[in-house]
Amino acid sequence: MAEKKAEIRKDYILNRYVIITPGRAKRPRDIREETMFAKNDNCPFCPENIDKKNVLDASPNLKDWNILSLKNIFPAVSQDNPSSYGTQEVIIETPDHYKELADLPIKNLVNLLTMYANRTKEISQDKKINYVLCFKNQGSKAGASIQHTHSQIFATEITPPDLQIEAALVKYYRDENGTCPYCDVIEKEIKSRRKIFDDKNVVAFAPFASEYHYEAWIFPKRHLDNITLLTDVEMRSMAKILKKILTAIKSLGLSYNFFLHNVVSDLTQHFYLKIQPRDSVWAGVELGSGIIINSLAPEEAAKFYRRFIKQ
Repeated sequence: MAEKKAEIRKDYILNRYVIITPGRAKRPRDIREETMFAKNDNCPFCPENIDKKNVLDASPNLKDWNILSLKNIFPAVSQDNPSSYGTQEVIIETPDHYKELADLPIKNLVNLLTMYANRTKEISQDKKINYVLCFKNQGSKAGASIQHTHSQIFATEITPPDLQIEAALVKYYRDENGTCPYCDVIEKEIKSRRKIFDDKNVVAFAPFASEYHYEAWIFPKRHLDNITLLTDVEMRSMAKILKKILTAIKSLGLSYNFFLHNVVSDLTQHFYLKIQPRDSVWAGVELGSGIIINSLAPEEAAKFYRRFIKQ
């Protein structure tokens, strides 16, 4: 069979380009990432070390919690600093120091998404805040600095430039076509070889111009602008496929980031969750030109996920 040729692909909305290069996957590599697990008796996220005065929210309660929101004690932004206004929180995803998010049952992932929704709603009450980012760094290559599984919420009065550009392009698309571009993307990808999973509530797929190996996006099928609007049924569907994808990524031994945005003032967004494994490394071409080279086609990534889910 002839080797597939490289292909330049453009992002659905943004003026970003990715070169899909299947042949480069055969390049020799002698570096392998390994994650070492070791208990730190001074882990700040283990129950015995939690400083209760920093607790913002606990589920089901502070005594018997399975998920916890804490003030970030080393914040980049804070509500008492007008020069860098905002807030940061840390979400402890389980009391168990040795569990990863992928190891937890679906109900725990539902609790996590619910905590994101509750904290987003609370933070958004601050009229100065216009941007809320819920994100997770898992593994050393993804930027995690503490082993105990956790995620974070970052909120600020600044709307990131990329999201301002995306909002303008989305508005232009809606004006030209009368539809949400991401609703149209869902309609297309649900029929494509990039689809990973769908049910009545959500769809997951590998994006057409994937920037990372095994990148996956999860959308609610309903047009919702933020996570606080998900129903309980939609929340469970999202948690179910998120667990399957994270379990598949763990089987590959990869670090990953995932994140979801909310621009408070923009009610036209289509909320979704991005998962970006950190197998590939951005080097000279990516950092110098802004053009990404990805040696794993999203069609192959989706095929892997579908095969894994069926096991």
